[in-house]
Amino acid sequence: MLAASMFASLKLSLNQKINREFIGYFLISLLALAVDLGSFSFSLRILDFPWFISAVIGFCAGVFVTYSLSIFFVFSDRKIKNNKIAEFSIFISIGIGGLLVTQFILWLGIELLNLHPELTKMAAAGFTFLYNFLLRKYFLFTTS
Repeated sequence: MLAASMFASLKLSLNQKINREFIGYFLISLLALAVDLGSFSFSLRILDFPWFISAVIGFCAGVFVTYSLSIFFVFSDRKIKNNKIAEFSIFISIGIGGLLVTQFILWLGIELLNLHPELTKMAAAGFTFLYNFLLRKYFLFTTS
């Protein structure tokens, strides 16, 4: 009985931590999305870059915000905390996978469906958010 109670308490504590991390990551992702989307739109509309180049510029700006805020405010557990270069490299690698997801959705929306680029970018952000959170949580921000 005592063991079951302790297990239930531990499970509740773990769920609360995952929920707190998910909400924290979601909030910093909103800020990173604003930076990403602003950079994307500026590059596309003002600098007249193609959408696929603008998406890379936005990605680079957004990933800097996401990484910085993730390690300082969201995730307390980090698998490779002592090797920041390796941690950042994995973070970027996962982000590049997310960028490929974004590029595919942008191509589909802009080129095939003739949708507005910024609206397509926002739709892509939802898919990319889940992809990035799940992989980064598993590979970087848990203890072994």
